[in-house]
Amino acid sequence: MNLLYANDILGEYPPSWYAATATPLAPFAPLKGAHKADVCVIGAGYTGLSAALHLAQAGREVVLLDAQRVGFGASGRNGGQLGSGQRMEQDALEALVGAPEAAKLWELGEDAKNLVKSLIADHRIDCNLKPGVAWTGSSDKEVRHLHEYADLLAGTYGYDQIETLDHAGLQSVCPSPDYRGGILDMGAAHLHPLNFALGLARAAVAAGVRIFERSAVHRVDEGTPATVRTDGGHVVADHVILACNGYLGGLNRRVAARVMPINNFIAATEPLGERIKDVLPRDVAVADSRFVVNYFRLSHDGRLLFGGGESYGYRFPADIAAKVRKPMSVVFPQLRDVKIDYAWGGTLGITMKRLPYLARTSRNVLSASGYSGHGVGTATHAGQLMARAVQGDGEGFDTLSALPSSPFPGGSALRSPLLVLAMSWYSLRDRLGV
Repeated sequence: MNLLYANDILGEYPPSWYAATATPLAPFAPLKGAHKADVCVIGAGYTGLSAALHLAQAGREVVLLDAQRVGFGASGRNGGQLGSGQRMEQDALEALVGAPEAAKLWELGEDAKNLVKSLIADHRIDCNLKPGVAWTGSSDKEVRHLHEYADLLAGTYGYDQIETLDHAGLQSVCPSPDYRGGILDMGAAHLHPLNFALGLARAAVAAGVRIFERSAVHRVDEGTPATVRTDGGHVVADHVILACNGYLGGLNRRVAARVMPINNFIAATEPLGERIKDVLPRDVAVADSRFVVNYFRLSHDGRLLFGGGESYGYRFPADIAAKVRKPMSVVFPQLRDVKIDYAWGGTLGITMKRLPYLARTSRNVLSASGYSGHGVGTATHAGQLMARAVQGDGEGFDTLSALPSSPFPGGSALRSPLLVLAMSWYSLRDRLGV
């Protein structure tokens, strides 16, 4: 089964609150016939859009292909949180790669965050960008860890944008009976993810990128030049960029072995009105310390956008709203009766170590994916880094591509069942508070 079509209709965005409130972008035609380009980018999410935009701004001729629509995948469905640093915390990175490399990775993470903010400002993208992401702990141990982590970032990395929150402080931000304290990162932010993607697409077109939608790539013939083939035509290009993340399929076995597609789900409640003060009196995004993270924020029309629950097969559950309501009712028991107006799922890519996987799969083919839930900034930045690498500046790309990466055990046949076992174990630990 192809994830591109397992849960969605060809050429239609999922019935999400994001799609319902996005500034529409007219469809692009499918690829027909033969085309030439300096670079062919496969995948029109944040990674591909950023790569295409930066390459076109540098004077390269770019063709951008997507099997569905611009921002159709995780880029248009995610929680909209623009986090600091990397998905792995800095102390863990120091243990993994050493302090000097960890410092480089912190700076790259900050570059990613700043890039998103500058793109929004430079291209006047209306995506409701707002500051603030809180991380919460449900136990005293988790709260201590978060406070110690804030001290590490301030002392070692000079990052002074985090406020530590005791129980009373956290309750003033997010009055959930499940949370005992946490931290508030005002250097992080949240946004409307689909409008950000569509804004990048408009900027890319203005820079000269040729975008083709409903143009699934079924083969890349590597060589110099390479040929990218769809059912309707082909593109001959000096360079190819794979920007497919969880929707890569069988295009490249090396990447597929290291990037696992999983599904995550979000619900949008009815507008909360006066009940907002009992949920999020401060308009910041929140993520908790569970292994299977719950994440949430307010929409600009006063709804709670709550993400929770994962699945590891191809199909989404029949009742997504019920799946999300379960963790939402733990965090906010006062919302057990709230009406859910929208519920949707999306597919993202994760890696074994929850670090992005960037690779040169051949001399003129680059790939970036596996953002593991940290993609708003990292994916956008990875696109820029690949654009620079195509032009001969591989510094940032090479730093990320040097990160340790392991294939999932068992190959494509066993990785999903093994991941289900692992996630089930960690989910049990979350429930037991271990």
